[in-house]
Amino acid sequence: MAINPVILQLTWDRSLVESVDQSQRWILSAMQANGPALVRLLWRILGNETDVCDAYQDLFVRLANMTPDQKPKQIRAYLFRAAANLAVSMLRREKLRRESMMRLRSDQHDSYETDPGGDLDTRRMQQQLRNAIARLPDYLGDVVALRDLGEMPYSDVARILGITPGAARVYRHKAIQLLAVWLNQSIHHSGQTIQDSDPIGEF
Repeated sequence: MAINPVILQLTWDRSLVESVDQSQRWILSAMQANGPALVRLLWRILGNETDVCDAYQDLFVRLANMTPDQKPKQIRAYLFRAAANLAVSMLRREKLRRESMMRLRSDQHDSYETDPGGDLDTRRMQQQLRNAIARLPDYLGDVVALRDLGEMPYSDVARILGITPGAARVYRHKAIQLLAVWLNQSIHHSGQTIQDSDPIGEF
């Protein structure tokens, strides 16, 4: 996965240090320590530069608006949980927007024509997966976002979400089952099926 250097610049800007109040410099430390990993997580979930930038900036605006007594005790856990929630919320809004647009253009059936090169089909499959993830309940979507899209070990996922590693494994198993069913339904018109038990593997 190639990440635009402009995006990575968002994760740490030393010129900000002198302009930030001493009480909020922990935010810059969090940006320096976790920024690149957060960008990778957001990129895997959202898949486009504009949304990644928006989500990343929204996350740290939230931090900047916190009062000193609201500072998270587990900063890294808070960041990844909040980033995953932000990204999945954006997917849900985008899904609703797409559905509204499709209803308005319901008579334009040519939008489903097969792309000879396969690139369009690949993008459609990726978008179908993102739409399916957006349908998951929060407790399942968070595990998928962190474990599969963030590529975190179960121990980290459990610590961030405040659950046990065993629970994280169970939640992921339930999520994968749901995603496989939904994706098979969404591509049924093409005559394809998802045979792999892990539909996220091609994400």
